[in-house]
Amino acid sequence: MSIAPSNHFTHLECSMTGATVTKDQAQNLSPEGWPLLARYDLDAIKTTADRDEIAARSPVCFPGFWKWRELLPVADDAHVTSLGEVDTPIVETPATAAKIGLTGPLLVKDEGRLPTGSFKARGLALAVSMARSYGVTRMAMPTNGNAGAALSAYGARAGMETWCFCPEDTPEVNVREIAAQGGHVFRVNGLIHQCGAIVGQLKDEMGWFDVSTLKEPYRIEGKKTMGIELALQLGWTLPDAIFYPTGGGTGLIGMWKAFDEMEKLGWIGSERPKMFAVQAEGCAPIVKAFEAGEEHAPEWLDAHTTAAGIRVPKAIGDFLILRAVRESGGAALAVSDAAIEAARQTCGHEDGLLLCPEGAATLAAAEHAVRDGLIERDARVVLFNCGTGLKYPLTDTSRWLDRTQPMSASTLGA
Repeated sequence: MSIAPSNHFTHLECSMTGATVTKDQAQNLSPEGWPLLARYDLDAIKTTADRDEIAARSPVCFPGFWKWRELLPVADDAHVTSLGEVDTPIVETPATAAKIGLTGPLLVKDEGRLPTGSFKARGLALAVSMARSYGVTRMAMPTNGNAGAALSAYGARAGMETWCFCPEDTPEVNVREIAAQGGHVFRVNGLIHQCGAIVGQLKDEMGWFDVSTLKEPYRIEGKKTMGIELALQLGWTLPDAIFYPTGGGTGLIGMWKAFDEMEKLGWIGSERPKMFAVQAEGCAPIVKAFEAGEEHAPEWLDAHTTAAGIRVPKAIGDFLILRAVRESGGAALAVSDAAIEAARQTCGHEDGLLLCPEGAATLAAAEHAVRDGLIERDARVVLFNCGTGLKYPLTDTSRWLDRTQPMSASTLGA
């Protein structure tokens, strides 16, 4: 990593009240109990930083999203915690687009190419780096899997102890991944918000810094780089619609923040994509609140879905998700587990791109939106595939073949 560009991070702001909070120490929620947002001197950035020069920075010195240092809070190179991040590709899926009735481009931002195989690497790289700058040595979180894997990996890189609490049905690969990267991992007979209660109950006794979703301000800053990167890859324009798998909603909130910051810097215009928050029918508190016209979503009871990453019964940033969705003219949509699996198979069979269940949920929701006229058929649509599909169980459709028997095309059912 080369010498850091000028740091323009000025303060933290309560997302509900707008009250200023100091950036000079590690912070969780605002004094009023709401998520904090990082703020920057955008006027200074506008006069000193050129977006195209930043975009052209060497990936050797500034891997992946670290190139956008002027819009990130980490001031000192010594605190940057990197595992070789990359700009994740946008993959066009024309055959899948035709299948769901789109004539415009259907683009998948494939976040599974990041370290630890998911977009959680963005947020946790920033959270760990900032915690490191404050001298934090022990961190804890509840996780449905991928966030814990990212925390343990970046925590190990930073020389920290990490503790993760997972619902007992968390994908096995995630649980083992956390442990393999040095994290303390526990399976809990409950859902993610109940795992979060354990972190809250023990954090003072254990000396943990709580890095739960939106309970610290810097995971948003990592996730917002998806929005900056997307704009760059689309020639400093934005798509007509974004479908985002929404549990805690950090990435959706972060991208909406990034769009605002980029417009104020003159990097993009005032146009915005319709933002679609995608949830599973078995756990859809944001959808319920959206349809009811509410600003906050009550806890979803008896949450269940095969898409574990979006099984979040209660999101502390619900009002921020809902504001972004409404301001954009988008919607919150729920899809069934059957539709998720069908979408996963469609994209794999038609375009050779293996989606994770949460990514497949966005494809199912896009099909819903096309069918119901929520987006135009010629729209430019971006789906976020939040993790590599290889981390999740796949349907076994193989057949047994006895090599000692006569072979023919009919043997293979051809």
